[in-house]
Amino acid sequence: MRVNVTVNGEHRRADNVWEGESLLYVLRERLGLPGSKNACEQGECGSCTVYLDGVPACACLVAAGQAEGREVVTVEGLADGEALDPVQEAFVERGAVQCGFCTPGLLVAAHDLIGRVPDPSDVEIREALAGNLCRCTGYEKILDAVRDAAAKKAVR
Repeated sequence: MRVNVTVNGEHRRADNVWEGESLLYVLRERLGLPGSKNACEQGECGSCTVYLDGVPACACLVAAGQAEGREVVTVEGLADGEALDPVQEAFVERGAVQCGFCTPGLLVAAHDLIGRVPDPSDVEIREALAGNLCRCTGYEKILDAVRDAAAKKAVR
């Protein structure tokens, strides 16, 4: 099967896709976009979260064929060329990135939250990130980073 998809604003094609392949596998292995991580393959950890037609989705749960003709934005697509998105900047500045495995999903979830709620409360941040598991940070630096990113976006 051939899958045609727009990824980070660029039309991409993957050939010889097996019907059971996930969008995550196609992104990482066929299209060379390793940002989204493969951790649980069950939609429980959030590491593979991408935007699918503007809505956050676990790429491990989306069959590649379901992405045909659709728009995907990965963690790589949050940046504007070399300029990091304020969410990405804040994660780096606040030390919210440790091993980095959960980071892509957390970045997409935080980006989505701030896009919907420009000045989120701590409860809103916690709810938005609830589907993302992190084993390294203890979450405080992540929460600080989301607060900072919201403040940076408000200034821009």
